Amino acid sequence: QLQLVESGGGLVQPGGSLRLSCLASGFAFDGYPIGWFRQAPGTGREGVAYIAEDGSTTNYADSVKGRFTISRDNVKNTVYLQMNSLKPKDTAVYYCAAKTYGGSWDHDCGYDYWGQGTQVTVYS
Repeated sequence: QLQLVESGGGLVQPGGSLRLSCLASGFAFDGYPIGWFRQAPGTGREGVAYIAEDGSTTNYADSVKGRFTISRDNVKNTVYLQMNSLKPKDTAVYYCAAKTYGGSWDHDCGYDYWGQGTQVTVYS
């Protein structure tokens, strides 16, 4: 069964840090780029970060550059999102997905095998 499972979300104060994990199973994980997206209430899904199959290329939304870092461990079938200097506007449900189609990395229509999401809440 093809599956991605996110974990690591939680409550944090502004300026704090969290590390999200995305564990894959049931498919050739190292053959797919992975993206992290987020969705706040009442908004569309926003691309946050992207990493190529071998980790050689990464991309970030302007809103998180310099604060978030994406990485992957293909032995552990896991992608990570290290989030530092968190802000209230980072509050959202965070999802990971495997990129299976062409197009820009931050367009969610190019992705399949979405996880269930993990909630990140930054409160002051």
